[in-house]
Amino acid sequence: MPPSNVKGYVKRSKNDAADAAAICEAVTRPSMRFVPIKSVDQQALLVLRRTRDLLIRQRM
Repeated sequence: MPPSNVKGYVKRSKNDAADAAAICEAVTRPSMRFVPIKSVDQQALLVLRRTRDLLIRQRM
């Protein structure tokens, strides 16, 4: 579940209990969209891209 969908349900200060309550509230909504789980290959490719971007930014 994307954090942007849960953020609107957090009622108090940011802590684990408030986050858990917000997630429970958000999941019970019928119109809630869920993010598909990325495969290991997709995660590895993202790590390579982020590392490359970081190295390019540090070089400048």
